[in-house]
Amino acid sequence: MASILIVDDAAFMRMMIKDILTKNGYTVIGEAENGLKAVEKYKELNPDLVIMDITMPEMDGIQAVKQIKSLNSAAKIIMCSAMGQQAMVIESIQAGARDFIVKPFRAERVIEAVKKVVG
Repeated sequence: MASILIVDDAAFMRMMIKDILTKNGYTVIGEAENGLKAVEKYKELNPDLVIMDITMPEMDGIQAVKQIKSLNSAAKIIMCSAMGQQAMVIESIQAGARDFIVKPFRAERVIEAVKKVVG
């Protein structure tokens, strides 16, 4: 099963995503609370997939996607966005994200996106 890095500035959001993933047999190998830490953790852990929030302090998800993609052009990233962030979602897809999920999360949608991206 795929190893996953979860990036969100809200701890309860990371917990929710982690819960959905582990119940479905995925391994969460790391968590980060902002884009800077996400890039560090990506280098350290080399996960199969990153689930990344868009709006975060220090470095947002879009900048983090660009940096991760510059480290590994094959990196697989799914973005998380709140309602009404369509422009940012489009920007993150252009930066190299493969898919996006909208908050509040539905477990089925999260798993569907993960399966689509990592199989």
